[in-house]
Amino acid sequence: MVDKNKAAGSDDPGRGPILVPIDFSPYSEAALLLASDFAHGLGTKLLVLHVVHDPQNMPGYYARMATRKTLTRIADVAGEMLDEFMAKLQKRHPEREALHSAGVLLVKGIPVTRILQVAEKEKASLLVMGSKGATGMRHLLLGSVAEQVLALAKLPVTIVKNHSKH
Repeated sequence: MVDKNKAAGSDDPGRGPILVPIDFSPYSEAALLLASDFAHGLGTKLLVLHVVHDPQNMPGYYARMATRKTLTRIADVAGEMLDEFMAKLQKRHPEREALHSAGVLLVKGIPVTRILQVAEKEKASLLVMGSKGATGMRHLLLGSVAEQVLALAKLPVTIVKNHSKH
C-alpha cells in the first residue's frame, strides 16, 4: 500500500474519512465531487483510493499513458494517472477545500477486496463511488465492483450512477 498523502484522517477522532474509490471515469469524478460536498458538510476528510488491477478481461487498461515510455511499471503509470486526475479536479474546482486536502492512496490488488480492506483499516465513515450502471451478459456474469462493494460493505455506501455537472 502506498500512502501518497497522510492527511486522510478526520478532524473528529470519532468520525473517519469518506473513502472514494476511483477508476478515472466521469462517474468517479462525479462521486468525488459529491463526496467533497459531504466532507465539507460533515467536517471530515476525503480519502481517494485507486486500486491498481490489470484484469485479464481488460489487459492494458493503463497502456494509454504508458505509450511515451518503453518500460513502465503498471503501478507507476497508475500513480501518474491518479496525480493527474486529482490535479485536474483541483484546478477545475478551486473552491472545494476538501478536494485540496484529500488524502490519496494507491494500492495493488483485487478492487472489491482492497476497497473493503482500506475502508476497515482507515475506519472510513462512508464510502462514495461511481458506477456506470453496466448491463448485459458481462454484467450478469461478473457484476460491478460497486454492486459487490455495496453487498459486502459494513459501512454506509453511496453509489453515484450518473455523471452530473457539479
